This record gives sequence, C-alpha cells and structure tokens, in this order.
Amino acid sequence: MEAARRVGPTRPTDAELVERIATDDPVAFEELFDRHRAFVYRTALGLLGDPQAAEEVLQDAFARAWQRRRLLRRDVSPLPWLHRVALNLCYSRLARRPPSAAPIEGLDEHLVAAGAEPVEATERAELQQLVREGIAALPPKQRSVVVCYYLHGLSLAETAELLGLRLGTVKSRLHYALAALRDWLEADRRFGGALGEAGAVLVEVVARRAAGTEGAAR
Repeated sequence: MEAARRVGPTRPTDAELVERIATDDPVAFEELFDRHRAFVYRTALGLLGDPQAAEEVLQDAFARAWQRRRLLRRDVSPLPWLHRVALNLCYSRLARRPPSAAPIEGLDEHLVAAGAEPVEATERAELQQLVREGIAALPPKQRSVVVCYYLHGLSLAETAELLGLRLGTVKSRLHYALAALRDWLEADRRFGGALGEAGAVLVEVVARRAAGTEGAAR
C-alpha cells in the first residue's frame, strides 16, 4: 500500500496574518515582518541612501502597523499601506536634511543595464556612478517612482497602486525624473560635457521603456 503523501503546512496569506495580528498574535506579526521587510527596507534605502536611517524607517513603519493592528484592512495586503507609511517617514527625514549621496544598492545597475549595448567595464562603472549621483539629486517623489519601477521591477500600474497614485502621475514623475537624469549626465564633465555612446543608449532606452513603447505588457 502506497504511503500517504505528506503535505506541508500551507503558507498563510497576508489577510490571514492580519486577522491573527488583530488578536495580538506576535508570531503572525513576525511572519508578516519577515515577508515584507526587504521590500520596505529597499525603498527606504533607495530614498535615503543611508542604511541606518532605512532600518529606522523600517522599524517605525512596522511599529505603526502593530499600533494600528485592529484597524488594518483584512481583505487586502497591508504592503501598500506599509509602503506609504515608509515613504511618508522618508519624506519627513528628507525635509529635515539633504539626502545622502551613498550608493543606492542595485538601482544604478538596473538603470545602466537597460542600455542595449555592452560597454567597457571602466565606462560602465563611471556611468553607474553618474546615475547614482543623479538619482540622489532627484526630488523625493520622483525618486520613489524610480525606486519602485526600476529597483523593485514593478509595472507602471503596480507602481501606481503601491504609491496610491494615478497611472498618469506615475508616468509624469518618471518622465521628469529621466529628463533630470539626462540633464545630469549631459552636464557632467567626466564625459567631456557629452554623454558618450553608453550614456546616450541608457537615456534613450529607459525613457522609451517608461513611456510604454518598450515592454508594453508590464
């Protein structure tokens, strides 16, 4: 006789975890934290450029979730709400001080990788540094859209839903962010006052993608 197959425990949904959290279940809260901490942390790091500040925003956002545990909606994931809380905490910090120019881990690589042609390692590293500095100089609300779309790899519609914005607003902020990055790259003297072939490809490809002419199914 065939031995019965063992089926492991099913992973609780976010809604189920929120239900349990509302009854003061710390285990459920810890599981929710483990599930979404990376996403919230990377957004905070992308905006602030400071690992310690990003960790503080992460902790503050989840502390507010615990405080409001009986008020959280139980029919949807709490991630969009958590994300907006984290964004507001970041905006408050940025209003009190300029953003750090520390590397935004992975974001510059995502943008530079959008270029279609391979480039020399030294030129690529230099271009990544330029993009990193340009992103750090963006207004916070433009940065948040860039972080969601390029770092997290969300679609335009998903970015709009997560940030609680209209799709047109997301497209507009991406447009202005890329225009600012283009100006930043063109003005930089490390390319002799010009983008160079790699930089030109980068700006053209990411702008086309953001406009919806590339990867329209995203």
